Amino acid sequence: MYRISQIKLDLNEDKSCIPEKIQRKIGRANIRVTDYKIVKESIDAREKENIKLVYTVDFSVNEDISKWSSKLKLAEAVDEKYRFVPSGLKVLKNRPVIVGFGPCGMFTALILSEMGYRPLVLERGNCIEQRVKDVDQFWRDGILNEESNVQFGEGGAGTFSDGKLTTQIKDFRIGKVLEELTGAGANQDILYKQKPHIGTDVLRQVVVNIRKKIIENGGEILFCSKLTDIKLVSGNVQAVEINGTNWIDTENLVLAIGHSARDTFRMLHRRGIQMIPKPFSIGVRIEHPQEMIDIAQYGRKDTGLGAADYKLSHRCENGRGVYTFCMCPGGEVIVASSQKSGVVTNGMSYHARESKYANSALLVDVRASDFGSEHPLAGVEFQEQYERIAFIEGGSNYRAPKATWEEFTDKTEKGIKIRKCLPEFEAEAMSEAMPFLGKKLKGFDSPNAVLTAVETRSSSPVRILRNECLESNFSGIYPAGEGAGYAGGITSAAVDGIKIAEKIAVKYSPMGSKQNG
Repeated sequence: MYRISQIKLDLNEDKSCIPEKIQRKIGRANIRVTDYKIVKESIDAREKENIKLVYTVDFSVNEDISKWSSKLKLAEAVDEKYRFVPSGLKVLKNRPVIVGFGPCGMFTALILSEMGYRPLVLERGNCIEQRVKDVDQFWRDGILNEESNVQFGEGGAGTFSDGKLTTQIKDFRIGKVLEELTGAGANQDILYKQKPHIGTDVLRQVVVNIRKKIIENGGEILFCSKLTDIKLVSGNVQAVEINGTNWIDTENLVLAIGHSARDTFRMLHRRGIQMIPKPFSIGVRIEHPQEMIDIAQYGRKDTGLGAADYKLSHRCENGRGVYTFCMCPGGEVIVASSQKSGVVTNGMSYHARESKYANSALLVDVRASDFGSEHPLAGVEFQEQYERIAFIEGGSNYRAPKATWEEFTDKTEKGIKIRKCLPEFEAEAMSEAMPFLGKKLKGFDSPNAVLTAVETRSSSPVRILRNECLESNFSGIYPAGEGAGYAGGITSAAVDGIKIAEKIAVKYSPMGSKQNG
């Protein structure tokens, strides 16, 4: 099997012409392409009048052609099928406990269940079926369930998002993640799209199907079950407390708690789990007509390519970075609060991305020196401060403050409300960067662009320290995923969860094995 890149199709050409394109590219019209697989699909929109779909393809032919073309190389001689690590020999006295059922905890539980370790998952929020009702009630009536909301519940914060799978990491475990997601109902195109996404509507069913698979393999998920304390003996974890009442013995505790479990951060700090403050970013959601973005990126709105996206950045004179993050084409801005008397915003898209509006976070770097304290949880308090202000400025009813860019720059009443929700350096950096961002994407600095405050949870404000075995300063405690400061997004969090599962598996024999009785 060979691999060839830069197979280009016009927008009106069908993928069925790929074999013919391969023949032309290597100059051998008489060969027969017996089968092919798209490895990667991207869009080349540098020439707006001649947009191309560009493919990397693995294919087989009926004869040896490697000597005929320098454009070919053998497809990577790597078996992409994920292989479980060898199980260890140590007796596992109690089931591994995983706290959090977002992408990280979900994939830790999936791997451990597939290997026979019968993990127990504690999720403070509700299952998807009830969680959707809780979130809808919050958006409709302003009634916040602090344990079941946009941040907490089955699937984690990513369930109410765009479901983006883009990542900067390179890891063979990504194939396992994508395989499980497609097997659970995600579209097959996530296997090759340059910027894959699932969509909140599809993702809600995907996580349910993964939950069912974990249970079928011997795992267990307890919803409405919050970690409230841990028991540590002689430097080891011994048990965990649920909801302030029940204790469960375990010698392996995976902390896949997400970036919003502030009460859990505080409890862990009291118990001596080592952590440090971590830089993050703060800003607003900025919203434009999707048609404007399509025209800016593709030259027209009717390309058949779906809603266009963007990624922008600018470095200010004082060194602060201003950038867009978590862009949601054809999406909507949502209030994503999880704490009483606080407002935080996020973006969300359905799979079809058919909304008339596009939005993204417009963020500015926050440094640890901005926190005003060296306390490990100073970043948490920094976030809470501005979320409380946004709650008040929005009317104290969980409605987020909004203003146009023109109102923000002119410092009208609405504009001042947005400014109050941000550190002073944020407003200054945005004002400096916006003209440069407008040059990179025509219309981005439109006076009518809508700002919604405040976006504080682009990443965790805390890093829970871990060693080369991925354990904290207490043996058997595994800080994991985005909340612990080791991932950023669905895919990287899932990969980190798999790594944690592997560390447990290589140490212990599975539950029910001969060693474990």
